[in-house]
Amino acid sequence: MGGMSWTVLSNGKGLPVQIILIHRYGVAYATGDAKYYGTKVTINVWKPKIATSGDFSLAQLWITAGSYANKDLNTIEAGWQVYPAMYRDDKTRLFIYWTHDAYNRTGCYNLACSGFIQTNPQFVIGGSISPVSIYGGTQYVYDYLVWKPSSIFTRLRTGVADTVEWGGEVYSPRITTPMGSGHFPKEGFGKATYSRAIQVVGSSNHLKPPKGVGLIAPLPNYYNVIAGSSSTTSWGTYIYYGGPGCPRNSQIEVM
Repeated sequence: MGGMSWTVLSNGKGLPVQIILIHRYGVAYATGDAKYYGTKVTINVWKPKIATSGDFSLAQLWITAGSYANKDLNTIEAGWQVYPAMYRDDKTRLFIYWTHDAYNRTGCYNLACSGFIQTNPQFVIGGSISPVSIYGGTQYVYDYLVWKPSSIFTRLRTGVADTVEWGGEVYSPRITTPMGSGHFPKEGFGKATYSRAIQVVGSSNHLKPPKGVGLIAPLPNYYNVIAGSSSTTSWGTYIYYGGPGCPRNSQIEVM
């Protein structure tokens, strides 16, 4: 399973141990290789409307090693997010994040502490992104490339990851904040959020499409993910993901 370990909830549903239940996901993960050294992806940018103070919505990549169970989960994360409680506005912002103890005592956004080296001065880490994609109109994208983990990590110190993932995440206890464009992946190009030209760095130290992808969508009626492939290099392996969440005052599915 691409390095993921699984646990079974009381309702019989299986979820990777990396998943935090109050966080909602529409995610794909690489399969077919035991080790990963980096990833590259192109993500279109949206500005989802945050429903409740404290919620956030994002699209990103994850590079991980370790697990929640052992409290040694290491992650490198990069993408865009709308997070008013942190940035004090509703703008879409470029972000990076890391932790080396399963989000317990370590973890840092952007350049607030050591851990990342910015190699492209064209962009401001934590800065707002404009313009954003238009539903049914122009799509704006950013490329993300992450590799060579820092010595701040424990499990990722050697540069080898167990799992690489791409997709959307929402923190919304009431499931009212949309993910991505706020539309389901089946609506496709120009309407849904996508991550395309997905590549991983394997033992050969070269970028290549993943051998396969698995999908995680614990609440598909609210946020979902689908995968596909194209012969064009600009798309290659891709996913569409997102959703509107649950309308206010509706009955919410319980995990």
